[in-house]
Amino acid sequence: MPSYLVDILASHRARARADRRDPDELVAQATQAERAGTLPPPRDFAGALGGGGGLSCIAEIKRRSPSAGDLDPGLLADLVAKEYAAGGASCLSVLTDREFFGGSVDDLRTARQACGLPVLRKDFTVAEVDVVDARLMGADAALLIAAALDDDELRRLGARAGALGLAALVEVHDEEELDRALAAGARLVGVNQRDLRTFAVDHDRAAALAARIPRDVVAVAESGIRDGDDARRLADAGYDAILVGETLVRAADRAAALRALTGYSIGHRPVGGHR
Repeated sequence: MPSYLVDILASHRARARADRRDPDELVAQATQAERAGTLPPPRDFAGALGGGGGLSCIAEIKRRSPSAGDLDPGLLADLVAKEYAAGGASCLSVLTDREFFGGSVDDLRTARQACGLPVLRKDFTVAEVDVVDARLMGADAALLIAAALDDDELRRLGARAGALGLAALVEVHDEEELDRALAAGARLVGVNQRDLRTFAVDHDRAAALAARIPRDVVAVAESGIRDGDDARRLADAGYDAILVGETLVRAADRAAALRALTGYSIGHRPVGGHR
């Protein structure tokens, strides 16, 4: 099987090495833009997921993926965002990677403008400038993938996100990565059931890791969620939210498909969680 993560990270790290911008200067630009009213303040991404009203959903906007190929190459991000909002999504996830996923910064901006939902910039964040770029483009949260970052990078990028008022969704795939995420101070953890090295899905992975996530951390299950039965099982395991992309993008009625995935009663994770 191909190692998708290696190829994607190589491309993103090459761009990061060539990027000579100073992250502190970018922060100053963001501060100035917010004061001028041209950059809206961040929406509460994590708070939108932990409201206690049952299982919530981060609904994803993406045109294609390396494993599935084209999903909806011609989708209009603003219209899809409105469909998701009508279906009861709590947040949006928008792909901004163009090379591998067909996304764009414009997709994120138009999706956020189309509705009142907080938006995650779904991309491969490898440098502090990537985090500040997420703020500058109007995102409310940034994705940090534990498999792609060392411990120092997890801490630094998470701290940079917090200083900008952004949530950091720290994505993990196994117990070791979960331990690293929690040690780095993650308060919002996503367990991805898709192996980013092969893109194969393990439908039992998230349920197996749920008990290790402390109850005061917002827990999100990601990838391979096909229907209400999958969603209910993850809610029973104690997840606060799910992140769903392919199932919703391919649905004939996206709002109805989303409604079938949300609202399930959330089971209790152990008080201690992390062991």
